[in-house]
Order: sequence, then structure tokens, then C-alpha cells
Amino acid sequence: MKTANCIFLVASFICITDAAVQAADRTLTFGVIAKANNNPVFQVVRVSAEAEAKRLTAEKGVPVKIDWRTPNEEDAQKQAEAIEQLVNAGASGIVISCSDAKKLTPAIDDAVAHGVPVVTFDSDASGSKRFAFVGVDDVECGRDLCRAIAKELNNTGVVAVLAGNPNAPNLQRRIVGLKQEAANYPNLKILDTFYHKETPQDSVATVEQVMQAHPEVNGWAMLAGWALFSDRALKWSPGTVKLTAIVSHPATLQYIREGYTDLLLAQQVYEWGVRPVDLLFDAIQNGKYPANWFIKISLLPVTKENVDDLYKRWQGWLQGQSN
Repeated sequence: MKTANCIFLVASFICITDAAVQAADRTLTFGVIAKANNNPVFQVVRVSAEAEAKRLTAEKGVPVKIDWRTPNEEDAQKQAEAIEQLVNAGASGIVISCSDAKKLTPAIDDAVAHGVPVVTFDSDASGSKRFAFVGVDDVECGRDLCRAIAKELNNTGVVAVLAGNPNAPNLQRRIVGLKQEAANYPNLKILDTFYHKETPQDSVATVEQVMQAHPEVNGWAMLAGWALFSDRALKWSPGTVKLTAIVSHPATLQYIREGYTDLLLAQQVYEWGVRPVDLLFDAIQNGKYPANWFIKISLLPVTKENVDDLYKRWQGWLQGQSN
């Protein structure tokens, strides 16, 4: 009887040991799909996601790998195809910034149905089965932006709103918030929202066209900072036309130094790579899910006092340096 027990215990020990070895040897592969490789913002996300994967590997003893599947230019269909490819390749989890929620929701839901958890960041697909979203409160961002341009204009003026992709859900929510807040300023007129392809050239061209057609505009509220990516892109003297913007690139900070604005609202884009990777790791490795699906990353006000420090940090990220 004792011999039988010993054999059973030895066999059990061998099974447990094999399971432990297999768990330790398992590599967690997280597919990351940002909107576009040609957007420097998402280059920072790649740096931070890969840095966090490296940290988890070293500290937790579980290999974590980032499989970057971002299209060169923004294309929701290619994002959907990347999700399918990652599922077929056996990815452990997926992180995505959605260019078009309607097009991507079926692909996200299919991934979840195949046992691949999904976290969205920056731009959500709220009707999908993703288990968490990492980003700003876009409606509140719109409100913040409206309050900022109202302050610049002493609550009186004609404001043009610059947007990017008209199908991007995050931008649509910012417009909602901005218009809601504008109702509190009876002497502030929102002329219209002007969309453009998300490149610096297209956004600058849109600004120029609007200024020519509507010389009464004396303020710009930019839902994203594309028009500020280029040197001296604005064709007016500093201070003659006010502006505020939600930004995510160091090139935009020159417009504070040059006096075009006193305040920019910076997205903390480095966290867009870190937090989703952490969420997937906790869900897959530890079975832990956040109590709230919305993981809020606040905007960072940028003024003359902190502009140089933030510029140095962003420059380092774009050169591949982690925090």
C-alpha cells in the first residue's frame, strides 16, 4: 500500500512539475494594433508597450512579446484583418486603437469568441466585447478644450473646430463635449467642425482654406494637434488668432514658445502602451479583470512652465527610450 502511495505521489509530482515548466515556458504574445505607423504618437505607444513587455518578462518570470500589427496609414479594414491574423496566429491578447468602431466591433467580438481578450486604447469600440478601454474621457476633453479657447478669447469670438477622421469615435465624442460646453458661452460662436485626412499637410491646408473663406474666425479649437506638427504652419502673427489644441507630439510645443497659445492639453500617450499590456497580463496570467472597464488617463496641461521638460521626455520616447 505504501509503495502504491509513493508511486502515486511521484506521478503527481511529475505532473505538477511538468505543468509548472510549461507555464514558465509559455510566451504571452500581445498583438498591438494602433491606427497608423506614420503617426509619431503611435510610435511612442510601440516603445512603451515593448518596454512594459520587457519589464513584465524580467519581473514576473513569464515571457511577454509584442506583435506590432499597425497599418502604415489609417485603415479600419486593415485593422480588422490584423485582428483576424493575430487570432489565427494564436495571439494571447490584442490591444487596438479603433479607427472605425462599426467596422472593428465584429472583428473584436470574433476574437473574444475565440478566447482572445481585447483591450482598446485611445479610440474605443464601446459596443464591442473588449473588456477595458484605456484613454481620456473624450466628452470631458471637448469641454476642457472649449473652456480653454473661451478663456483665450475672453469668452467672445468666432471659433472654428479642427478635427481629423470623421469616423473616429473619440473625435466625435470630443465634438459632443465641446458643443455642450459652448452653450455656457453665449458670445462664443462655434462656426463649424472641419475634418481632414490625418496628416500635417492636409490639416494645415484645411486651416488655410477655412481662414480664407471665413476671415471672421479669431479662434481655433483643435481636437487633435495635426496642424501643429509642422514648423511655422500657421499663417498669422502670434496672438492675432487664438488657438488651443489637444496634442500628443513634441513638435506642437513650439507654438507655446512662439506665443501662438498659452495652453495646450497633452495626451499622456506613453501610458497607452503600458496600461493595456498590464491589463492583458493580469487578465490572462492572473485571471484578474478591472472593476471598471474605463481606465482613465487624464490630459496634462502644458504651459511655459513645463513645456521644456515634456519636450525632452517626448524626444526620448521617439528615439526609443523608455521611462
